[in-house]
Amino acid sequence: MNYIIAVIPLLLGFAIDAVLGDPYTLPHPIRLIGRLISQLENSIRKNMSTRLRAGGVVLALSVLIISTVIPLLILIICYRVNLWFGAIAEGIMCYYLIAARCLKDESMKVYRAIESDNTEEARRAVSMIVGRDTACLDEKGIIRAAVETVAENTSDGVTAPVMYMGIGGAALGFFYKAANTMDSMIGYKNEKYADIGRFAAKLDDVLNYFPSRITALVMIASSYFLRLDTKNAYRIWKRDRRRHASPNSAQTESVCAGALNVRLAGDAYYFGELHKKEYIGDAGREIENEDIRRTNRIMYVTSSIVLVMSVILRAIVFGGMIIC
Repeated sequence: MNYIIAVIPLLLGFAIDAVLGDPYTLPHPIRLIGRLISQLENSIRKNMSTRLRAGGVVLALSVLIISTVIPLLILIICYRVNLWFGAIAEGIMCYYLIAARCLKDESMKVYRAIESDNTEEARRAVSMIVGRDTACLDEKGIIRAAVETVAENTSDGVTAPVMYMGIGGAALGFFYKAANTMDSMIGYKNEKYADIGRFAAKLDDVLNYFPSRITALVMIASSYFLRLDTKNAYRIWKRDRRRHASPNSAQTESVCAGALNVRLAGDAYYFGELHKKEYIGDAGREIENEDIRRTNRIMYVTSSIVLVMSVILRAIVFGGMIIC
């Protein structure tokens, strides 16, 4: 029985996300974590303005502790009430930590806008899912940005949290997601965030080191099942997986570029400043709108395989360790 209880939360969370996606009108734990990060950042800038690097460590540790302990305490209470009640409660928590449906829906808004020849709407839609400036992007640049963010966030937004939940349940998933959210908010290497966001950025690099590489290898296998260019996916991954300022982002982007036989990355503007970036992949053909659909398929097949792997791991290792 414990083995069943152990795997229900992951399976339930993944299934709910596949059906519902992120709720835009209901309170979302990750948005609450984002507000916490903003409030602590403002407080640290006010009270530790001359020690922002140390303040960044305080910020990160505070967010991690709060974001992990609160769901853990809730789960302890729920599991003590009833194992099934606890499993369902944890499944709902897992649902909030998986972003596959949201990633697909938001990228498909770009796809539909391009299909309707509405470049301005496509530019607005892609601005919601990328960190770069989008005002200067042409149609190919918009498509490329959408493909890149789905490829990169296959790990950050889906497989990495699934792996961490497979190891330590929803509480560890919240730990990972808090670190990832901090990186997306304050982990920039510009003048404003270089000090206060340094610790958060480094922590995110560490937490994503293994998940990004495991995801890349699974993504290569997924390209085979989808009848894409598996050999090229492996070749480009071997060659270009380090062509990024982040030690992790190019892992999945390079696989996707190789599987689709297109060229990704290159120079981009962030906050009005040009950042020189290496290309990833070869321009075997021009990128096209259908590549957004193809990348989403890669994301879902990869995520499903990682889910099965994580469920098996959780059943074997944690089946007899349910909170009770």
